[in-house]
Amino acid sequence: MSNLKGKKIAVLAADGYEQSELESPVEALRKEGATVEIISLKSGEIKGMDGHEWSNSVPVDKTVSEAQVSDYDALLLPGGVLNPDAVRGDKNAVAFVKDFFTEEKPVAAICHGPQTLIDAEVIEGRRMTSFPAISKDLKNAGAQWVDEEVVTDGNLTTSRKPEDLPAFNKRIIEEFGK
Repeated sequence: MSNLKGKKIAVLAADGYEQSELESPVEALRKEGATVEIISLKSGEIKGMDGHEWSNSVPVDKTVSEAQVSDYDALLLPGGVLNPDAVRGDKNAVAFVKDFFTEEKPVAAICHGPQTLIDAEVIEGRRMTSFPAISKDLKNAGAQWVDEEVVTDGNLTTSRKPEDLPAFNKRIIEEFGK
């Protein structure tokens, strides 16, 4: 076990999350001893996508309106195309994300996940990466976008795509364990 034992991690996702970008980090965090909870816009379960096909579902532990930032040590935002679009359109979800930055807790986002950070207005001046298709959106919101496997700037860790998951998982275990 690592220094994640006793840590509680929130994963904020909605229908259409990229399956590998939720399941792989969750498995890695749990393996290191963290308690991980899936937070979503609705109760029940949310359905993932594997590329462009619908895939596995995961049970939702709490809705975002029930979740309190004070209950968590860190936040993970998986990608997928539909997922961040739904999350960033929910004012409670955006406020939840913004509060992690206000409290200076670690946040990690991969692929299209950083789109929610635009709406939370927390990326201006930050060095970060993402799926290349949203690089212009992040730059327009004030980020210094770079094409790197994994980037950490302060409390924010970002990564580009599913192929970067080994490096992303390793880094978030380090960052969430601080």
